Amino acid sequence: MPTRPDAGSRLLRLLAVLTWLARRGRAPVAELSERFGLEPEELIADLELAACCGLPPYTPDQLMEIVVDDEEVVADLGAELARPRRLTAAEGFALAASARAIAAVPGADPDGALQRALGKLDAVLGGRGRLRIDLREPAHLAEIRAAADQGDQLELHYYSASSDHDSTRVVDPVAVVAIDGRWYLDGWCHNAGDMRRFRVDRVSAVRRTGAPAAAHASPDAAEPGAAGSAPAAAFVPGPEATVVRLAVDDEAAWVLDALPVSGSTPLDGRTVVTLGVASTVWFGRLLLRLGPHAEVLDPPELADVGRQAARRLLALYRSA
Repeated sequence: MPTRPDAGSRLLRLLAVLTWLARRGRAPVAELSERFGLEPEELIADLELAACCGLPPYTPDQLMEIVVDDEEVVADLGAELARPRRLTAAEGFALAASARAIAAVPGADPDGALQRALGKLDAVLGGRGRLRIDLREPAHLAEIRAAADQGDQLELHYYSASSDHDSTRVVDPVAVVAIDGRWYLDGWCHNAGDMRRFRVDRVSAVRRTGAPAAAHASPDAAEPGAAGSAPAAAFVPGPEATVVRLAVDDEAAWVLDALPVSGSTPLDGRTVVTLGVASTVWFGRLLLRLGPHAEVLDPPELADVGRQAARRLLALYRSA
């Protein structure tokens, strides 16, 4: 079954579709589906979502006009959205970065209006030929990536934020992936006897054991050792994780997008989310962030984790 795209990927994809439609005005559903690699049902669902977007006060006359049927899409994004804007330098650089992300979506027109606008924006910003963005790489990324490519087993000294302690792990590397600006190693952990995901910037030391890495399937079914082929979530709970039901109000609804929840249901004006918790340390930190906007429903033994974390934090302040 295909993996459901995360909200960020879906937004980039939708913006790429709208950018292309803004120039064309109308297009057959089949052509759009083929161009952007989407099933017709996915495409129509995304466009129906876009039809609810527009400009304040979001009255019907301020929404994008997108008409979709089984055969064709007709789009009128409105004159106001096409009006030239005056941007600060910071807004210009942010817009240029967003435009590059949209232009990288498969199906985006490499010679279309977006690329031409990006060229003009680069010229105004003074970045053409001179602007360079350096992404920081963790200290051991190159060595870990080389071991994954060459099929070598690794020994990692690793800090786990969920358990709040350091450990030594023997790992068969499977894939090195980038997710949300961070690098991760997917591999078979011999300590856990299962697949695990390690944040590379939390690896303090690494060495090759001299043994070959056994073959294991990647969590996202990517080719072993393939970098950049990221699954939907940066955290994958193991079989020892505890299933927790957490009721959150509107102020804490961000957990639905920020965490890999396995389900959600409405309950008395709140939302009950289901998620896997592998560590009470991590869960306590989460509850501290949520504060009074969340309530642990199940299991009962974790209901007091947030208060315990708050008491420990208060004790640290008092002893400082």
